[in-house]
Amino acid sequence: MKPLKSSTKEALAGYGFLMPNLLGFLLFTSIPVAASMALSFLDWDLLSAPRFVGLDNFITLFKDPFFWQYSWNTVYLMLAIPLSMAGSLILAIGMNQKLKGIVFFRTVYFLPTLCAGVAIYMLWRLIYNPEFGILNTFIAKTGEFLHIPLKGPYWLTDEKWAKPALIIMSVWQSVGGYNMILYLAALQGVPRDLYDAAEVDGANAWQKFWAVTWPQISPATFFIAIMSIIGGFQAGFDPAYIMTGGGPNGSTTTIIYYIYNNAFEWHKMGYAAAIAWVLFVIVFIFTVLQWRFFGKQVHY
Repeated sequence: MKPLKSSTKEALAGYGFLMPNLLGFLLFTSIPVAASMALSFLDWDLLSAPRFVGLDNFITLFKDPFFWQYSWNTVYLMLAIPLSMAGSLILAIGMNQKLKGIVFFRTVYFLPTLCAGVAIYMLWRLIYNPEFGILNTFIAKTGEFLHIPLKGPYWLTDEKWAKPALIIMSVWQSVGGYNMILYLAALQGVPRDLYDAAEVDGANAWQKFWAVTWPQISPATFFIAIMSIIGGFQAGFDPAYIMTGGGPNGSTTTIIYYIYNNAFEWHKMGYAAAIAWVLFVIVFIFTVLQWRFFGKQVHY
């Protein structure tokens, strides 16, 4: 038997290292994805035998007014993305300064990302309490100080305020998180020579940011934007489930929450799978459009 070539040995070693991840992908990702595709063509309530219905689930979906309402809710809640990105960039610029104790402040701003989501949502339920919550108490005290009758809204039980309340909480939770870390890393990679050249040309702080910093961190911005939008379409279940139950009147129910309701509350497994695949197509289209129209603006 001829000995194996060194290149063959390296290839086998590489496949050996890849095999655990590949098996995990096949067992826990590809097979469930294929099963969900097959399930989207069935009518199955988990109790009776599945029944093939063809494209009926998809036809029903596009006629479903609740799907469009919850799609709008999802997009509305994604308004937190630009606010969070802007806040993360501002924080990163501040955390990039060479100041005493700056590591402590970086840790403090990152802490909300590490806290358990359920604890955060329960805390914000108390903050938004209309009777004794700290936010409405602050609004009332401010009104007393200004001699103006001010009263905070019913944040989580008012259709007009429920989504803005979740947006505020989402921005607070994410502004100092991984996006700030990515921006901080990008800022630290900007060559100092570019700033020196801009100063020689008489550029002020804003001009240096717009002409030097912004183009240099555009790859990080592009990555954060794509991942945030993908995550935004898939988000909204945990806070809505814990804080509002999807209400009031479905005003905080997102597409993911609707998939959960159909699958595990109403046992419409086929319909839930159809919604999931439509969501996949939506996310794919938005990702392609971002690469098509904004990828060219990235400075490499």
